[in-house]
Amino acid sequence: MLSLFLSLLPVLHQEALDPSLQWGSWRGPLGTGVAPAAAPPLRWSEEENVRWKAPLPGLGHSTPILWGDRLLVTTAVPVGDPVEPAPERAPGAHDNAPVTHHQEFRVLALARGDGRLLWERTVHRGLPHERAHATASFASASPVTDGRYVVASFGSYGLFCLTLDGEPVWKQDLGEMTVKHAHGEGSGPVLHGNTVVLAWDHEGDSFLVAFDLSSGEERWRTARDEPTSWSTPIVVETDGRAQVVVSGTNAVRGYDLATGAVLWSGPGLSNNVVAAPVFADGVVYAGSSYERQILVALRIGGAEGDIARTDRLLWTRRKSTPYVPSPLLMDDALYFLHHYQGQLSRVNRADGSEPNRPMRLPSIRNVYASPVGAAGRVYVTDLDGTTVVLSHQATPEVLAVNHLDDSFSASAALAGNELFLRGARSLYCLAQE
Repeated sequence: MLSLFLSLLPVLHQEALDPSLQWGSWRGPLGTGVAPAAAPPLRWSEEENVRWKAPLPGLGHSTPILWGDRLLVTTAVPVGDPVEPAPERAPGAHDNAPVTHHQEFRVLALARGDGRLLWERTVHRGLPHERAHATASFASASPVTDGRYVVASFGSYGLFCLTLDGEPVWKQDLGEMTVKHAHGEGSGPVLHGNTVVLAWDHEGDSFLVAFDLSSGEERWRTARDEPTSWSTPIVVETDGRAQVVVSGTNAVRGYDLATGAVLWSGPGLSNNVVAAPVFADGVVYAGSSYERQILVALRIGGAEGDIARTDRLLWTRRKSTPYVPSPLLMDDALYFLHHYQGQLSRVNRADGSEPNRPMRLPSIRNVYASPVGAAGRVYVTDLDGTTVVLSHQATPEVLAVNHLDDSFSASAALAGNELFLRGARSLYCLAQE
């Protein structure tokens, strides 16, 4: 149900900035994990190259986004007196944390220069209807911005549009998700032009839905024959037409951004799809790893119908594929982690060949954050606060091993000479001083 809060003019002075120099969505300006003009630091620690460190309320695993002079972050803050946890009801549920408090779902803006809080907006308060995995959060979906508006999804608890100054514009209530094993929600919104798209894959009626960015009016909704996934869609342009690409268990599909019609469908992936696809030069790369491993390259220019068994399937890989972290597409190489462990593969994106064996990353254990790239380097951050920096070359070399005293599930954001890492307790701005 749409609710228009009020009609306010957006922040216009931010809109004119070069999008390629911002980090307006969780995988950066190209949607591939690469910041083409950034020059982040090589080395850091709690005592070195920390420009500022800002405490964050509550808990969230969403990536901070950046536009101009501000960073935008979502979080869920436990409030009020403890409540008696409801019994676990989801079939097959395991490793979930009980819900013991109501949550305030908040969007925050911090100053890029010094990390001070510019504004904080509570968009919803409520008691989550389902538990989440012990390693998850109630604010795992990353927001998006175009420099005029910021759109944040808290899944079952609402989709919200604010101005860059934090003023509410509209909200959408899409109902409650019923997530497999009650492991939490995580697919985020994607923004293209004046259209916001959100995937709603769960154990109920799954769908893909699009909204008008300015008004919040629903443009279209397309049913999806898919179980629960946590993968965020991407929007790509090919043949002069924008399309939404969504990874799924039953199929990887492309949808017309204007109408929501299915344009093509490719091979299905595994159950529990988490990693987002990436795209360049007319080719989509999509993969997953759960009970089976698969990574495919699909040439989608002019694609129609079922392309799973056609020459549009350029190559398939069935080992060491990604589960939680999404791939990094950098020049002619595709980087990805095996499942969510510290084993990194680098393959040629043209044919899927891997000239070298997968690389065991030093001091890296479990990884939820997706790798990022800039300035001829690859950055991989694990849950324990270690980031390995590698050279972007045919045989990558370890350039640095850095550590911070926090836990990191969110992917990094890059812009200018800065790298932003969002931990469980603090947001770090890292820059060569």
